[in-house]
Amino acid sequence: MANVCSAGLDIGFASLSYAQIGFLGIVQGITELLPISSTAHMRIVPAFLGWHDPGSAFSAAMQLAALAAVISYFRRDVSAVTGGSLAAWRRRDFSDPMFKLAVAIILATIPIGIAGLALSHVLNACGSPLRSLSVIGWSCIVMALLLALSELVCRHRRSVDQMRLRDALIVGLAQVGALIPGVSRSGSTLTAALFLNFRREEAARFSFLLGLPAIALAGLKELAVLLHAHIPLEAWGVLLFGLAVASVSAFAAIWGLMKFLERFSTWPFIIYRAVLGVFLLFAVSRGWLQ
Repeated sequence: MANVCSAGLDIGFASLSYAQIGFLGIVQGITELLPISSTAHMRIVPAFLGWHDPGSAFSAAMQLAALAAVISYFRRDVSAVTGGSLAAWRRRDFSDPMFKLAVAIILATIPIGIAGLALSHVLNACGSPLRSLSVIGWSCIVMALLLALSELVCRHRRSVDQMRLRDALIVGLAQVGALIPGVSRSGSTLTAALFLNFRREEAARFSFLLGLPAIALAGLKELAVLLHAHIPLEAWGVLLFGLAVASVSAFAAIWGLMKFLERFSTWPFIIYRAVLGVFLLFAVSRGWLQ
């Protein structure tokens, strides 16, 4: 069995087989873009099946699969924001909607960038306390309550075209919560956008577009960390295989989520998170899971 630590970095995925990584890749791809926390499921599923924890490095690097899925699904939006903002910059039209959206995306990325760098030594450490199942259980419950509150008290009438820089900063600050396993990046940003009265499908679109830089930076940073950690060659093989599998499942997840939110509320995700959180706390208290 491969060593699960390299230079203090948690690389439990190196001890897993291609079949196990393929299965986790499917789970990662689906849960990364649904508001139910991929990091939580990367702890829960291996613990339930008796496998090694693949580690936070695996979860972070696998975000590149979500990046590929989001860019592919929202390719028109990404192209419009990129091309439109550059064109607006050249003609000094800083009131252009695409330029304002690009600035908003950059602004929303700053909080999680700072927090991620400050906490990286804790998040990626072997045996990090933040990856305990108890922490994940409580995170699931708290986020379920917040998402439920957003459904009950908010009007859900706004579109991304009505976004202000203040909205972007609020959603960006909410994104910092995703560093805690169980919170979920898509869940925290979706909840914040719903509290700002965005329509459900527009809140999801807002969440994904604002999350693109954060997802890219987290994934690329983790790849750089793994390179400097000199992990075994076979570990790179299973990681790349997991990325390929996760990319396909992530695209399916984002397609399904957007179609779902056009017609329904987020209550199924709220109930799932609440039940999962309660089960985890109960299972840990009874010694069923560690």
